[in-house]
Amino acid sequence: MATRTRTLVRFSALFDWPGFSAALDGGRSLASGGPAAWFDYRAFDDVIRGILGDGYPPTFWSYPPHIVLFLWPFGLLPYLPAYILWCAAGIALFLLASSSAVGRSKLCFLALTPGIVICVYFGQNGFYTAALLAGGLLNRERRPLLSGILFGILTVKPQLGLLVPVLLLLERRWLVIAAAAATAALLVTVTSLLFGWHIWVEYWQMVMPQQFWIMEKGNGLGFHASFFGGARLIGLSLHAAWLIQYAASASALCAVVWTFWRRRDPGLSLALFIAAAFLFSPYVLSYDMVIFGLIVAMLRDRTDNTAYDHGLLIAVWSLPVTMLLTAIVAVPLPPILLTVFAMSLIVRLRRQSSAQYGRTLPSTVVRNISLRSVDGKSVRACEEQRLSHSKRSPTRQTCS
Repeated sequence: MATRTRTLVRFSALFDWPGFSAALDGGRSLASGGPAAWFDYRAFDDVIRGILGDGYPPTFWSYPPHIVLFLWPFGLLPYLPAYILWCAAGIALFLLASSSAVGRSKLCFLALTPGIVICVYFGQNGFYTAALLAGGLLNRERRPLLSGILFGILTVKPQLGLLVPVLLLLERRWLVIAAAAATAALLVTVTSLLFGWHIWVEYWQMVMPQQFWIMEKGNGLGFHASFFGGARLIGLSLHAAWLIQYAASASALCAVVWTFWRRRDPGLSLALFIAAAFLFSPYVLSYDMVIFGLIVAMLRDRTDNTAYDHGLLIAVWSLPVTMLLTAIVAVPLPPILLTVFAMSLIVRLRRQSSAQYGRTLPSTVVRNISLRSVDGKSVRACEEQRLSHSKRSPTRQTCS
């Protein structure tokens, strides 16, 4: 047994699984009074070093208490089988959440996205949060209850969903908002009934200060994808880093408001929202960027892509890996590239015909003009015909 334990420790240290080790211990804590014991970084660090070795860097518990409600199944298994299930289930859920937006032929492309590779290597939860974010965004119109439930669960990693309420308010998705609020309230209530209401006070008093310390003074800046992390990477002061982040957050918020104030190209708008969400948050990491695999898969086959657009999409797709390489020479690639990507999307959205995606158009028209051809005519000819009819008769808005 001792030999087997040492083998697992060496194997887990080889693949560097602190994220999964935290998830596993969090899941097991459900049967022992909850994760409050891990809020003390010394106690949690002792547990992680017991798995990954005494030389492993200090590690902190960083998740809201209700995450253990979803982690307990992994705590029932031994370490290595639990890790295999962790990765397989995470990838499967991400592919399932994305399947409504991309064809089956692209699922392999999604499964091999660099963000997933990073999650597997470091044992992180990026494919789960990407599944929640993708599922919530893609279902907000057709399945608003499901969308709201997924957004409510996303509160286990709240920094990824800071702009979601803004999007839902702009689109007036009241049912999604209600479902998300009810789900979050239910999770808080169940967690409190299991472990006591005090666990939330302890989380706020102990874990949140640790998270700010990690963000402002911690190492591993190569993993940070925000403007704040990029400013720290190049050696700027904390005051300057926060000023830059505030400006980036304000710009990202404005970009989302401009995009969703009126109806625009849905694919480009979704891509802009994801880019803005990562630019808005001061604390996002490389393994959180799995969702960009879906964005690239959705946009790469568009007929209006230029060579520049294709190159930019490839750069965004590979960003979770390339950012680790450029960080070696102190180049904060993520905020730079994501800003360029967002600006490119804004330019493309501005070029779109406002009439084509206006709120007054019937759904049949939107469906018709999205086809590559209609009765042998090009989309351009179809659109010109529709505009011609609309000038003669404002109520007639169909392609023939």
